Amino acid sequence: MRKISDLTLKERTRLQQQVLKLYDSADEEIHSHKPVCLASGKCCRFAEYGHTLFLSNLEAEVLLQHAPSFSTPTDASFCPFQVEKLCNAREYRPLGCRVYFCDPNYAGKAEPITEHFLAQLKSISEEEQVQWQYAPLHRFLDARSPDL
Repeated sequence: MRKISDLTLKERTRLQQQVLKLYDSADEEIHSHKPVCLASGKCCRFAEYGHTLFLSNLEAEVLLQHAPSFSTPTDASFCPFQVEKLCNAREYRPLGCRVYFCDPNYAGKAEPITEHFLAQLKSISEEEQVQWQYAPLHRFLDARSPDL
């Protein structure tokens, strides 16, 4: 298995396109449940609300290539892309961000969606013969690399 950093530019571009296509499918599935975003910012304040954002190295590749600049080391207690309760990396945000909603009517729906699309991400990793890594957001950001 190869590291993402060992891929050619063409292979990395193809990998990113596959992840973005998967995000489109995930967004369709999520929106079919009609969750409401309350714009509370809870999704990005990890320590305050008792959660950790995990993502795969495939997602980190997309995020690191396209997200706005950020300072390192990052603080694991919140997302550096949250600005005034809004995400400034929205288009390239990982699956964990996409499925998270504070809407009580959406409770219990994120978990099966996450598992389904994580399995698809793992399949992409296997098909592309790329090592699979899954870690908290800040580890990828601090390394500034999809390879830990």
